[in-house]
This record gives sequence, structure tokens and C-alpha cells, in this order.
Amino acid sequence: MAVELQRRHVVVYGFVQGVGFRFVVERAAASRAVSGWVRNRLDGAVEAVFEGQPADVDALVELCRRGPRGADVERVEIEAEPAAGLTGFRIAG
Repeated sequence: MAVELQRRHVVVYGFVQGVGFRFVVERAAASRAVSGWVRNRLDGAVEAVFEGQPADVDALVELCRRGPRGADVERVEIEAEPAAGLTGFRIAG
């Protein structure tokens, strides 16, 4: 039985830029075969979309709650969205 893909749109606030957040997320997404993207926002937040198997997407959301070493995550907004069939993961400009 195939598991339906899950998609989450995440915005992470706090001290989250300049600490390798995007690169850690990109590496974790690749290791779990999660598609989507991550980018720095002008307001200082990091924004990402994750699409994949539910357990893998949940693991990336949890990573965003903690952040990499040096990050200070204040809050995370998470929104469920319909899967769009993304392929690959990238750091967006």
C-alpha cells in the first residue's frame, strides 16, 4: 500500500541566518529523499517547503524546530499544503 506524500510549508524565526541553516536542511532533505526548497527571507527568517513520505517530512520539520548549532529558533510556523509532486531539493535564491 502506497503512502500519500505529505507537504509542509515552514517559516523559522529567530537567529537562523548566517549559521548554515539552509545547508543543514538541504543535506537532511537529500538523505531522506525529501523534495522542496529552502531560502533566507529578507525579514531574517528561513522559509522552506518539504514534500515526501510523512515520517521524513516530520523529521525535517523537527530539525527546523531545533536548528543547527549556532541557531536560536524562537518560533516555527507550519502549514500543511497539498502535495505538488516536487522533485529534488534546492537552496532557492
